[in-house]
Amino acid sequence: MPPRKASAEGKPRKPRRKKVEPLTRGLDALSMSEAPEEGRRLAEQIRSDGGSPLAAYREPLGGHAVVLASLPLEKVGPTPYQRDQSEAHVKRLADAIERVDRYLDPVIAVRHDGGYWSPNGNHRIGALKLLGAKAITALVLPEQDVAFQILALNTEKAHNLRERSLEVIRMYRGLLGAGGGKETDYAHLFEEPQLITLGAAYEKRPRYSAGAYHPIVKRLEEFFDLPLEKAIRLREERADKLLALDDAVVQVVEKLKARGLVSPYLKNYVVARVNFLRFKKEGSFEFDSTIAKMAAAARKIDPERVNREDLARMGGIAADIEE
Repeated sequence: MPPRKASAEGKPRKPRRKKVEPLTRGLDALSMSEAPEEGRRLAEQIRSDGGSPLAAYREPLGGHAVVLASLPLEKVGPTPYQRDQSEAHVKRLADAIERVDRYLDPVIAVRHDGGYWSPNGNHRIGALKLLGAKAITALVLPEQDVAFQILALNTEKAHNLRERSLEVIRMYRGLLGAGGGKETDYAHLFEEPQLITLGAAYEKRPRYSAGAYHPIVKRLEEFFDLPLEKAIRLREERADKLLALDDAVVQVVEKLKARGLVSPYLKNYVVARVNFLRFKKEGSFEFDSTIAKMAAAARKIDPERVNREDLARMGGIAADIEE
């Protein structure tokens, strides 16, 4: 097999998706109705939990067991790893459901301790509770690890950087408590390694503005081939270094504001000033030394020598826009 091509940063790129012929993969429509044994067992468990299995079938792509079921709403909740509910989004969903007087979008769920966890239905569950509903329809899957497929399955509300990072670090700590494995074993769940480090930073500083640093951290990070209990300590150390860099940047920003230089681009301007990676399009760089060098550069900036013309030339998107 030929080696994968490297990106400009020296990291291997994901292979391109191979083109497939139409109508060549998975089950045909008639084969989906043949419920596998694990689906029938799951249906019986749903009945014993006070729910009602409506149909057991194979999903069309991989042929895995699925049970479409009506579940008591009081027994269904979000996994403990995902983002917090947005009250405004819950209200908007409730209004939309009430207008059509129908609930037509089942959540995904897995059984857990006599109840059900949903990795993708937090806001829909909240909306039904707001409306006083008794039950919810769900696609119940027998595989427990689906509870961690939050980023892949959650499409009901777009994630911003803060939400994605916090969900990843919560999943990380949940896996850590469950006995772990290596960080690389869960790369498909975490999706991008920088989200782990940024999540640890958000845990320490909930109002951290990671948007200004995300492109830098993304370039520096990779998954650790280490057990989770060792890797998490490195992530937390890196989060501390990012917060120290942010402290240095914020000091400059505050001094610029004190001089009357008010702009939504102040933090972007300061970060761009210290980000020497902008001029190095190729090669890999070590995390600790890179962040330390940027923090030292931020401390050397003289706010008295910055003028409005410098900010006007900055352009771009405000640092907090993703938050």
